[in-house]
Amino acid sequence: MKDIQCVLITGASAGLGEEFARQLASRCHSIILVARRGDRLAALAGELAAQHDVKLRCYEADLSDTAQRQQLFDVLAAQSIYPDLLINNAGMGDYGTFADASWEKLETMMRVNMEGLTHLTHLFLPAMQSRQRGSILNISSLASILPIPDFAVYAATKAYVSSFSEALRIELREHGISVLAVCPGPVHTEFGKVAARTEGETFDGMRDWFYVRKEQVVAEAIRAMDADKARVYPGWQIALAAAGISLLPLALLRLVMATRPRRASTGE
Repeated sequence: MKDIQCVLITGASAGLGEEFARQLASRCHSIILVARRGDRLAALAGELAAQHDVKLRCYEADLSDTAQRQQLFDVLAAQSIYPDLLINNAGMGDYGTFADASWEKLETMMRVNMEGLTHLTHLFLPAMQSRQRGSILNISSLASILPIPDFAVYAATKAYVSSFSEALRIELREHGISVLAVCPGPVHTEFGKVAARTEGETFDGMRDWFYVRKEQVVAEAIRAMDADKARVYPGWQIALAAAGISLLPLALLRLVMATRPRRASTGE
């Protein structure tokens, strides 16, 4: 998608969402920044406006709440503002055994990762269809193709995102709308801090060489979008891992994940 008029980015106050705003600011006319932390959005908008000829709008919203998602759409629709690029980046994780999880956190995670993404897509899609152009970029994860102990619900939500993206892409081809699932591996962002249940908790089994910089993740995602790809695993190590995982029979994959090092909180 070469010519972008308006992009809406959820989860834009930090991490990949913030980086998408930085890398797209020079090639679009307006950016809508959405997140719960309005102060961070305002700071980012001020910085980008000083560096680029782009119009910035900030909307503070909790995307786990149906009413707030609808209100976001209504406010924009009242001004006849409809993005031609929707980046569903907002998401959260939960690290630890399922039995010990807080149901409130799990429910919020499912609402943000799946319901929020699906609802916003449903709200903004009709305008794209009427124009017969647009792009939807959904942030999934390498976890979407893995059953990960201690990340069971998070991985399941990302499996939904990838499957939904693939099916929607087929439905929308005739309307000139592309859909891309971005499946990064571990990235040094605030995701880990939010996912952790205890102060200083770490994710075992991950080595520094396996992490991909957020700048690279976003750059590869944008290139994949421009090339109208269906899915991308940013970083050579993540792409290689995904290829290897796809070749493993389920029985062997279960064995590999069962022997994965774990030190997640178990209440002990």
